[in-house]
Amino acid sequence: MKLLFDQNLSFKLVTLLRESFPESIHVTSFNLQEDDDVKVWEFAKKNDFTIVTKDIDFYEISLVKGHPPKIVWLRIGNLPTSEVKAILEKRHNEIINFMKDDTLACIEIYRG
Repeated sequence: MKLLFDQNLSFKLVTLLRESFPESIHVTSFNLQEDDDVKVWEFAKKNDFTIVTKDIDFYEISLVKGHPPKIVWLRIGNLPTSEVKAILEKRHNEIINFMKDDTLACIEIYRG
């Protein structure tokens, strides 16, 4: 499953979640960390990624542009990377099912 981690998330998640979400990447791998959200959005769309972010901006773009790409919006506050990893692993099946459902554009994931 191809996730694109936004700059507001640690690049370490790519390695930590490789087994659960293979083919995932961080925006820094493509030098997108300084680019505006629309450019990241277009990259994700062109390359069939689902964006994982803590930023409302991608959700707002999805309201205007639709999907793809899909958005996993982490509404979890500032947590250590190990806790973000645990949350994503706990919600693995839900995220996979969301990614397969062509009718959904965004999933919100809360802490807990």
